[in-house]
Amino acid sequence: MIEQYVASWLVPVLWILIVSYALFTIALMCLWRLLPLYAKSKTDSDAFISVIIPVRNEQENILNLLKDLEKQSFPLKQFEVLIMNDGSTDNTAGLVKNFSQHSACTIHLITLPDTPTTSPKKRAIETAIAHAKGNLIVTTDGDCRVPAGWLRAIAHCHNRTKAKLISGPVTFTTETSFTDHLQTVEFSSLIGSGASAIAAGFPSLCNGANLAYEKQAFIEVNGYDGVRHVASGDDEFLMHKISTRYPGQVTFLKSSDAVVATQPHKQWSLFFKQRKRWASKWKHYQSKTPLILALYVFSCNLALILSLALWFSGNLSTGSFLTLWLIKCVPEWLFLGTILHFLRKSVSILFIPVTQIFYPFYVCFFGLAAQKPEYEWKGRKLV
Repeated sequence: MIEQYVASWLVPVLWILIVSYALFTIALMCLWRLLPLYAKSKTDSDAFISVIIPVRNEQENILNLLKDLEKQSFPLKQFEVLIMNDGSTDNTAGLVKNFSQHSACTIHLITLPDTPTTSPKKRAIETAIAHAKGNLIVTTDGDCRVPAGWLRAIAHCHNRTKAKLISGPVTFTTETSFTDHLQTVEFSSLIGSGASAIAAGFPSLCNGANLAYEKQAFIEVNGYDGVRHVASGDDEFLMHKISTRYPGQVTFLKSSDAVVATQPHKQWSLFFKQRKRWASKWKHYQSKTPLILALYVFSCNLALILSLALWFSGNLSTGSFLTLWLIKCVPEWLFLGTILHFLRKSVSILFIPVTQIFYPFYVCFFGLAAQKPEYEWKGRKLV
């Protein structure tokens, strides 16, 4: 009797949440399509760029990134590279030092102090900015690959928009396994929803693997003051602060020349630790918009899980259950397919339905797992 009573009021709530989520997804897709596509341009820019790369134990990857930077179509005399070595115990520092001695790029290797910190990446970026000569800061990670037109696309976008912060697209390198494709699909949802939110005027998500901002803007919002105690969020917290200080001056760089690729996780443990760090940020947001969005997405995915429970218990018909899943999944499939096509990941579109089966459990799991305030990065425990 009690079970039927609960189902009688719960089912309408589930319908409202899932239908609203479908409309929300359609809105995201429309906003994505409204974003201007930045084509290749030979527009000259007088910007001097400081590329900041925090690294720790990246000897397997760092040379590939440095070679990519050497091949930039943006003039080599107009950018510098700051490698922030954060306690690497492998040969990362030696490889960077040797490469810099024979490179046409201006590369500086800076060793960070081996002292405890709750957020190593924020410390690395703040230290680098104190040394940076550029009026435009660009950040990426040591395991990334960048296309030849990357810096030119960023400079062109900044020149045209005068944006204080530019969020760039990120995807994964070539997929070699089933789980790689699943990660590509999941990651594309973050890139797409973040870009669409920026288009709507409510910046919420971005990725430090492809981020640019004016040095003066960083200084004027006092960098990471107020969020240094949070393990993650060197990208999003900064975007929120700059967006608050400069409304309407955050943009997304929708250009195939600017897509940065990083490596998918090959170990579940590493994936778990990264997503747990990411999920932990929501409760520290000072802006209400990202917080509301995080809770809303969590609630909508929980609604789908509850619909499954009601179906199993016989309190929701098979037809209603399947209709709810289709209402949520079809707009998602269209939206994610659009993003993956832009990222040139068309093969991964085939894996969207599989991802949609796991995604509600994934969202709810990490939303709850992140409540335990202990994380790990590159062998370091961060609290």
